[in-house]
Amino acid sequence: MAASATPMEGEYDTIIVGGGSAGCVLANRLSADPDRRVLLLEAGGRDNWIWFHIPVGYLFAIGNPRSDWMFRTEPVPGLNGRALNYPRGKVLGGSSAINAMIYMRGQAADYDHWRQLGLTGWGWDDVKPLFRKQLDHFLGASEHHGVGGEWRVEYPRLRWDITDAFREAAAQAGIPKCDDFNTGNNEGCGYFHVNQKMGRRWSSARGFLKPVMHRGNLRVETGCLVEKIEFDGKRATGVRFRQNGERKIARCRGEVVLSAGAIGSVQILMLSGVGPATQLAEHGIAPVLDKPGVGENLQDHLQLRLIHKVSGVTTLNETYRSLVRRGIMVLDYAFRRRGPLTMAPSQLGAFTRSSPRYDRPNIQFHVQPLSLDKFGDPLHDFPAFTTSVCNLRPASRGYVRLRSADPADKPMIQPNYLSTDEDRRVAVDSIRVARNIVAQPALQAFKPVEYLPGEAVRSDDDAALAKAAGDIGTTIFHPVGTAKMGRADDPMAVVDERLRLIGLANVRVIDASVMPTITSGNTNSPTMMIAEKGAMMVREDARR
Repeated sequence: MAASATPMEGEYDTIIVGGGSAGCVLANRLSADPDRRVLLLEAGGRDNWIWFHIPVGYLFAIGNPRSDWMFRTEPVPGLNGRALNYPRGKVLGGSSAINAMIYMRGQAADYDHWRQLGLTGWGWDDVKPLFRKQLDHFLGASEHHGVGGEWRVEYPRLRWDITDAFREAAAQAGIPKCDDFNTGNNEGCGYFHVNQKMGRRWSSARGFLKPVMHRGNLRVETGCLVEKIEFDGKRATGVRFRQNGERKIARCRGEVVLSAGAIGSVQILMLSGVGPATQLAEHGIAPVLDKPGVGENLQDHLQLRLIHKVSGVTTLNETYRSLVRRGIMVLDYAFRRRGPLTMAPSQLGAFTRSSPRYDRPNIQFHVQPLSLDKFGDPLHDFPAFTTSVCNLRPASRGYVRLRSADPADKPMIQPNYLSTDEDRRVAVDSIRVARNIVAQPALQAFKPVEYLPGEAVRSDDDAALAKAAGDIGTTIFHPVGTAKMGRADDPMAVVDERLRLIGLANVRVIDASVMPTITSGNTNSPTMMIAEKGAMMVREDARR
């Protein structure tokens, strides 16, 4: 028998579970109707820590239990048995408070593919106006960008000779220069546009939630660990959660909207009795709906991090390790909001093909004027740059499953990276592409020496390159797809094209978990576009 819970006063028209990238957009849009009573429940805390706002703070936020859920994968066979840290934001703003701040939509063909899967209203021409609506873009209003929206996008506020040289080397290797990756075709090499405002991180909470916190019909609660959705038969009626050690319940006369991300949303569904019935039974959870697709279809971008030592050029490694230079960095940021403290984790990007077999770019580079073993570790004590390359459309599929029926117990995460021949082929070819860029004259001027995976791994040895990919591969923090959108006749679909949970009433999932296939680039802004569209659907359906 469930423990008693204290009811919150009144009923809500919408209960949003998760105050991350999607949840903040939903709270803004749905509470704009003064007749709609909205409750936002966030399991993390408020973004009142300095490192949520100084861009380089990701170095301190990732791997810190104050700001990161500290998930960890199961050992991954494709990574030679290694388990990975799997960061997710634990704060209002979610992962947009600790991520790379890169504004990226993906490719037009990504969304047209969704439409071709039978998902009406999700093609590029359908979603592009939603991206534009949210934007306040430094390039001004145009066919591709908007101004006056909540989601601020700016040009990076510093440059490095080593990244300039990489861009020249990419051009010498046949990858054209690109000034804007967000026109529907992101092929080329250029500097990422970032979600910042005057040198400060611009998270979903800062852009969408904080400006509307004064609304009397919007209630925001933090530190709320949701235990389950309450059902009356097949209809959701509320949410049960813990806050400050007390069990509470919030009642809903409208819809419960899960926006806790590709890990959190499906964990909550399974705890609520929605998921593969045989798995739920193993944890003593009575099924409300046998839904085999819940937690399946996990997709992520696996980055292969090549590191090269260099000489005759400055990188952040030696800059950061010098107390004098570090002091100059702090002053530069304090007085001008410029310098290395404004850095996103990756400054330069490139999109190209791993081989001529692909009709559009299938790999993405993140280039950094620094190197370290992993986020949370100190920078190396030698000058170096990192070339991370990822497969944009992996064929591998993983899963998220319950470890136990305790909501506080972290779920099992198995990304299954490099589990297909295609993904291993792309990984091998990607390393070759990266090495070809470094071999061009523009970078050879700095005498690069490969530190990772190392020159002992020969480019003509497929087996050695595949093993190296397993040794150096790590997440680039883009989990999606675990509650995939699909047609009603798809047995693995979890939500329909209007993001309604198939088979149950008054429940939607609106976050990255609904992506049927991953987008070709960083996934944060596509997630916020999904929230924009989802909010429109909630309002439209409520009027019917």
